[in-house]
Amino acid sequence: MPWTERYFRWLLVATATFVILLVRLFPFLHTLIVSLQNITMLEEDTSFQGLANYARLFSDQRFWEAIGHTLVFLALALPAELVLGFLMAPLFFEKMPGRQVLIALLVLPVVVSPIVAGATRRLLFDNRFGPINQILSWIAGEPVVILWINNPSFVYPAIRLAEIWQWTPFMFLLLWAALAEVDRSLLESAEIDGASWLQRLWWIVLPAIRPVVVIALLIRGLDLFRLFDVVWGLTRGGPGTMTETVSIYTYVLGFQQFETSYTAAMALVVIVLLSVVVTSALDRLAIGR
Repeated sequence: MPWTERYFRWLLVATATFVILLVRLFPFLHTLIVSLQNITMLEEDTSFQGLANYARLFSDQRFWEAIGHTLVFLALALPAELVLGFLMAPLFFEKMPGRQVLIALLVLPVVVSPIVAGATRRLLFDNRFGPINQILSWIAGEPVVILWINNPSFVYPAIRLAEIWQWTPFMFLLLWAALAEVDRSLLESAEIDGASWLQRLWWIVLPAIRPVVVIALLIRGLDLFRLFDVVWGLTRGGPGTMTETVSIYTYVLGFQQFETSYTAAMALVVIVLLSVVVTSALDRLAIGR
């Protein structure tokens, strides 16, 4: 191999490696350094502060409440999206008139900006002018006034409905593609041998689509853990801090109260937690294979 070609290949690899390090490693290291300082809106103290921000973080009740709210959203929305997507996928296996148009309409919510979806839902759930209360009033035959985004009993269902409406089509697309690749001959053989629908589902379908399901859950789980747009557009984290997620709390501290170093420490803790979850999920997926 001529030396010019060999060095040219090394140059390409080195350039790509440098770009990856620049856009990933540098922000991480800069965040780490800032988290060990004391930079706020009032002062820019770049001296070494040790783990003071991390000690404050672990005693910050509002942070752990935000973690709890985020996990609640994840636990409520993720299974619903998976089940609904799984139930919808078989409906589009058979050829039907306008199937492609129906699928395109079905996945339309995915391309809507989440902040727009949240703001739109805020208008829909408005207690005075929103169509949701008006429709309920028509059904009930009397005025129905539900404070969807102010009443603690209804704010979580409102957010959950917005999330499920927007992201169930994403689950549907992944599961539809996965179910389409299941070996039909195995299903037919199992049916001839007398296997019930539930047995075919448990022993053939689910093992076949397991990798796709794990990846779908991982992608949506990470997306729900950093949930910001829909909640911010709908409730701004209210009432009070009842629906404040980790992303919203980080945004408030970093871009409204300008506690830069403390926000950096919080971001690093969240990154470490998510890295552990992703690594564990990928290891389980590899072991399952």
